[in-house]
Amino acid sequence: MTGDTDGSRTSTQRLTQVLRRDLPASLVVFLVAVPLSLGIAVSSGAPLVAGLIAAVVGGLVAGPLGGSAVQVSGPAAGLALVVMELVHTYGWRATCMITLMAGVLQLVLGTLRVARAALAVSPAVVHGMLAGVGVVIALAQLHIVLGGQPQRSAIENLAELPQQIIDNHSHAVAVGVLTIAVLVLWPRLPRVNAVPAPLAALVIAALTAAFFGWDVARADLSKGFSDWATPILPSGDWHGIAGAVLLVALLAGVESLLCSVAADRMHQGPRADLDRELTGQGLANIVSGALGGLPIAGVIVRTTANVRAGARSRWSTTLHGLWVLLFAVCLSWTVMLIPMEALAALLVFIGVRMVNLGTMRGLHSQGELQIYVLTMGGVVLIGLAEGVLIGLGLGVLVALRRLTRVSVQVRLEPDDRWHVVVTGSLTFVGVPHLTENLRAIPAGTRVDLDLNVDFMDNAAFEALHGWRLDHERTGGTIVIDEIHDEWYTSASKGTRASSAKTPPRAPDRWWLPRAYRRRGLLAGVSDGRPEAEGARHDSAEAGRDRGGVPDLLAGAGDFQRRTAPLVRPILTRMARTQDPSHLFITCADSRVVPSLITASGPGDLFTVRNVGNLVPRYERAASDSVAAAIEYATTALSVRSITVCGHSGCGAMAAVLSAGEKTTGLHSLERWLRHGDHTLARYILSEGDGEDGGPLDRLCRTNVVQQLDNLRTYPSVLRMENEGRLQLVGLYFDIAATRVHVLDRGSFTPVPARPV
Repeated sequence: MTGDTDGSRTSTQRLTQVLRRDLPASLVVFLVAVPLSLGIAVSSGAPLVAGLIAAVVGGLVAGPLGGSAVQVSGPAAGLALVVMELVHTYGWRATCMITLMAGVLQLVLGTLRVARAALAVSPAVVHGMLAGVGVVIALAQLHIVLGGQPQRSAIENLAELPQQIIDNHSHAVAVGVLTIAVLVLWPRLPRVNAVPAPLAALVIAALTAAFFGWDVARADLSKGFSDWATPILPSGDWHGIAGAVLLVALLAGVESLLCSVAADRMHQGPRADLDRELTGQGLANIVSGALGGLPIAGVIVRTTANVRAGARSRWSTTLHGLWVLLFAVCLSWTVMLIPMEALAALLVFIGVRMVNLGTMRGLHSQGELQIYVLTMGGVVLIGLAEGVLIGLGLGVLVALRRLTRVSVQVRLEPDDRWHVVVTGSLTFVGVPHLTENLRAIPAGTRVDLDLNVDFMDNAAFEALHGWRLDHERTGGTIVIDEIHDEWYTSASKGTRASSAKTPPRAPDRWWLPRAYRRRGLLAGVSDGRPEAEGARHDSAEAGRDRGGVPDLLAGAGDFQRRTAPLVRPILTRMARTQDPSHLFITCADSRVVPSLITASGPGDLFTVRNVGNLVPRYERAASDSVAAAIEYATTALSVRSITVCGHSGCGAMAAVLSAGEKTTGLHSLERWLRHGDHTLARYILSEGDGEDGGPLDRLCRTNVVQQLDNLRTYPSVLRMENEGRLQLVGLYFDIAATRVHVLDRGSFTPVPARPV
């Protein structure tokens, strides 16, 4: 009985979700899909009804059978050039058969579970292809907006454009300009942007043209779904037909799979099953081709609208297909009111939007912008297939270059020793770069050579070994330290090194707080992609998720297993004595990690941490532990610098600024913070510059400068500084910006990032 009740409750909850979330979202997607489907049919050279058929099948077939809960499928602008070329070559009905056969191929590939392999295609190629298609569509449809006719190629369209602009000033231009103006301005109107901009633009253009009686061409959908065209077998060279089937299947499949991956980043529901998605797309293309519709793919514009409208399940995309079907059956006559120039203007707008500046910036930061640009240029200047092949070829070359990239760093140490660090895959490709750097080392010198390589081929070994022999003949000495696999040692002995390229792993992102590692929030913290927005919501809770002593013991176990073998040689050498060069005084705040923000290792820093990074003045520190650390560091350790490091948002400085309001009942803390009285007095006498981050951060910076003055009240510190044997440094760590600044009385200077 209880089971029946629970099942009934679950069914009720699902129905409520469909009615509250998916039903309204489906209406929004429907309003977006109709004008876009009509426009894509126009740009493809297909009957208008073919766009609506594809939209219906995308909703009613790909929606419930696909692998993504929120992805919306239908006719895609990215396939418009392919379809247009196929229609020109084989005719519309044969193009429908090619779509059907492409669906069969997608179905087979999905059944073989090879969908993941499609993700190996560089996104730069896909985005470049879509951008190129967008440029070609925009150039072609712009001629229609201007009252003319598109030419056969993008180059001809571009060449004819100036004359078209000069000669045509008809009603068609007015409709096109009005449509584009509405598309641009509509999203900026907060009270009406619930209505999709494409729909609003077409409605306003149609009403305006009708009101003023403008002479424009009208869309013709008078026959509705009775205008179906059954597919026929294409005639011609079977090689070309097979290539067309393969091209449609792969382009539609890859676009759908990448759209599914992007959709997963937009919502928190179930993740997409890519093999099922490819199978669903195949079935949808079989049905669409059989019914005389355009090829179908996942469409990012409609998917984004679906998610933003609140969709939670497949019901939204399925219902949107039902609404398109009802529209085509009952209201298709309204399409005849739409000026063709308005549809062309919509396509111009879509084409321009396909050249995404945000995508270009992201690809530039990843070093793949050249792939994007060449793919786009190839599609525009040569053709779609040729442009994609150019992009794929360049992508392979870039990947090979990265896989064989080697970094060689050469620097002279203070003791006249040359330190060389070689990192990466050492192959014949990197030999010129390696030998060029090694020749810069003078003959007869001492060299420490660190080989941190995951592979070394024979050419690289011969070059490295030959340089070593030549250097040693001149009286020089070389000490080679292979940090991971012993490629050089094995080659010199004539034995085979391990074929595994993966070196021992250090703890995964050891610098992250333990709560983030445990709760799996790495994706949102590390790279700034859209997932970061979802992870950011949980960051505060993750920061409070403390596991206590067991976590510390687990961390110690990770260190013992992974890190200890790497640092053991260093720590063994310094086990009996320490020789730090810096005394580092900083706050006890858990967000400030001295070794992290200074890139220091074991033995570099002699560290003192306290609340507020305070240095009591000499006359008040007779029994203070800070005074003991200063004395030991300057006398026994002979450090060469003392650094005081403050940070933004310091709680101790907030307590000082509150005049004791925040330390009520904390008697020990109140006594300790009295050492900040001089900081507060200095702050009161100072003036802000308007760029100091507010009162609290200005006090935090003032505190660092004051503590440097407090250090000079120690006779040994003042004497050593005057003699030039000790340097006092003030640092300030901006936590939110993760930026270290150098502070003194007159300046506040960011530390420049050191080039890699």
